[in-house]
Amino acid sequence: MKFIGRKEQLRKLNRAIANTDKEEAMQTVLIYGRRRVGKSELVKQLLKSTTCQSIYYECKQVAEESNAQGICNILSEELHLPKLGYQSIEEVLEYIFQRSCEENMIFVLDEYPYLRENIKGMDSILQAMIDKYRDSAKLTFIILGSFVEIMRNLMEPSNPLYGRIDLTINLKPMDYYESTEFYPTFSEEDRIKIYSVFGGIPYYNRLVDDSISVEENLLELLVAPEARLENEVSMYLNAEISKITNANEVFEALSRGYTKYKDILDQSHVSSGPTLVDVLDKLSKMEVVEKRTPINDEGNKRKASYHISDPLSAFYYRYIFRYASQRKIMDPSIFYEKYIREDFESFYVSHYFEEICKQYLIRKNRAGEISPVIEKIGKYYYDIPSEKRNGEFDVVTQDENGYVFYEVKFRKETIPTAIVREEIEQVKATGMNCYKYVFVSKSPVGNRRNSGSHKTNEFMELKSNSSLSRLCPRIFHHIYWLLYFRS
Repeated sequence: MKFIGRKEQLRKLNRAIANTDKEEAMQTVLIYGRRRVGKSELVKQLLKSTTCQSIYYECKQVAEESNAQGICNILSEELHLPKLGYQSIEEVLEYIFQRSCEENMIFVLDEYPYLRENIKGMDSILQAMIDKYRDSAKLTFIILGSFVEIMRNLMEPSNPLYGRIDLTINLKPMDYYESTEFYPTFSEEDRIKIYSVFGGIPYYNRLVDDSISVEENLLELLVAPEARLENEVSMYLNAEISKITNANEVFEALSRGYTKYKDILDQSHVSSGPTLVDVLDKLSKMEVVEKRTPINDEGNKRKASYHISDPLSAFYYRYIFRYASQRKIMDPSIFYEKYIREDFESFYVSHYFEEICKQYLIRKNRAGEISPVIEKIGKYYYDIPSEKRNGEFDVVTQDENGYVFYEVKFRKETIPTAIVREEIEQVKATGMNCYKYVFVSKSPVGNRRNSGSHKTNEFMELKSNSSLSRLCPRIFHHIYWLLYFRS
């Protein structure tokens, strides 16, 4: 199967191998990220592209002797050696590190936390080995792990491995731009719908069949009894959280739109505030929940909000978990029609369309294609005491000139010019230092001319310095419209 994306990570890994070869000094690489994000596939792709002798071992939840023998078996097979009889991990590592003094090697320990769990002082064993052979071994030593909190701990000052990692890769889910390569024949609208459920996790996206509809994919992979990903979210959470009940309570509150700490506490049945803090902290470290603060008041904890950052978890808790009883006794298609379709189309997907727009702006900004350069992107909090109201704008950027406001609409209907003007007046009423307004829509903004054309730029004057123009970057696949309005 074709390997998609991860070009920058592969570049860094290949550079680490080149440095080992050139400087004849060991390179230690740490790769971590949540389950299914593609860590193992990334390294396997690296090994396919190099002629360097490589040893890849996936650690197991077994006793030390069993893992030691497992590495020995791979060594015998890959290096064409008689059966090795090492009984401890330290002995096996000593053999590998010593051998790499004579030839360039890549040694991969996948799912390292399993090894660490069963061997007392495992981090110290690695530290001693790295210190001993740092200047003599021609080895690229790669450590992988899915337990994000444990892997981050390896870089803490209190850990024996602190200061001994030469390259760290926190492998994140792919963005929309890369994810859509998994389902290239879908329409642009369907790509957004699929991304809003499976996000940027390669394992999920490989299961998507773009020869059938979005609804059929959701039915087969999530909604139908014994669907392929039916238990994916619960298995992932159970693997890292001891008290899953509290996590379920938090996720359910978040999936219903309660994002403030107080609201989550009130709406869930978590026993206390400190318990909720612990649960939110754990889910944040697992990178399935994200804490956000407005870009104009980042230090204000009272204005912080929490959001499910993993699309599959968001979909699961909004529809599958919430209506679990009904799902068990209903036909999947009827269940989808009754509990999913309307909300999914009108509300759920719109949220991820906003996220896609932010990803687009970040990509363009990193590429140096936005001027002045964006310095912050996120929510903007406003407060109008005279009207006794406050709220947030979901997508706002800040640069040296001030703020740029974005209104994002995933809707079939054309956005009337009157609505555009009304939105602008509402923003001005908040006192935001906004020098440009941008309206992004699936459909054109204002009165559309040349409606039969899909390739002609269109313009509509609101003032002498404003225009309606077609947005044509590849990431949006030529279907979205922008209105820029400068104050």
